[in-house]
Amino acid sequence: MKPSASDRLIIALDVGTRAEAISLALTLAPFAGWMKIGLQLFAAEGPDLVRAIRETGARVFLDLKLHDIPNTIARAVESVVRLDVQMLTLHLSGGGEMVRAAVAAAPEDLLLLGITVLTSANSETLREIGMVEDVSQQVVRLAEIGADCGIGGVVAGAQEIGALRKAVGESLKLVIPGIRPRGSEEHDQKRIMTPAEAVAAGADYLVIGRPITAAPDPTIAARKILEEIESCVFRTDCH
Repeated sequence: MKPSASDRLIIALDVGTRAEAISLALTLAPFAGWMKIGLQLFAAEGPDLVRAIRETGARVFLDLKLHDIPNTIARAVESVVRLDVQMLTLHLSGGGEMVRAAVAAAPEDLLLLGITVLTSANSETLREIGMVEDVSQQVVRLAEIGADCGIGGVVAGAQEIGALRKAVGESLKLVIPGIRPRGSEEHDQKRIMTPAEAVAAGADYLVIGRPITAAPDPTIAARKILEEIESCVFRTDCH
């Protein structure tokens, strides 16, 4: 059974205050089963905000992009587990030992997601930091490390979905940020795709923030995106 369109949609609560975050979570609850709390909001409001969002009934994607020595990562995962979140991110560039430490510390019902290459980065970014592989090659390389270590899914740009499915099949959940409906501003995203294109390519979850949260009416924006996802989810030629 395919997940519903709302089960695929993750709202990025990229706002600065608890009040804004809870208001958006309550407003958008009918349209999305997931709310993402990132560094900005977590740094401003802390663990209590995570608990408050859970109390709205939403599943929480805690996007902290953990990257540290293996022991510290394991202890951080144990702390996050106490917050009752359902998704958590860590950087796969931390290497296999770090990733295995996180996997060992995580319960089965926590979906650990490996960050591959941020969607704000491109090949020029990789060259700047001394990497010679192109973005797609680096994404696949890191995803394969994650898969070997038992990670549950990866975060990658939409353009890499095809390469990832070829490399790891259906073994990993693909969580795709940088989703922009046609006509939306790209902001700081460099590797983008529309919701329907991403689902057709094989995305499991779509992370969407400003095109919804900064819209004049977020509910109208969310409804349009759900309609676009549904137009593909229930078509046999999309997969």
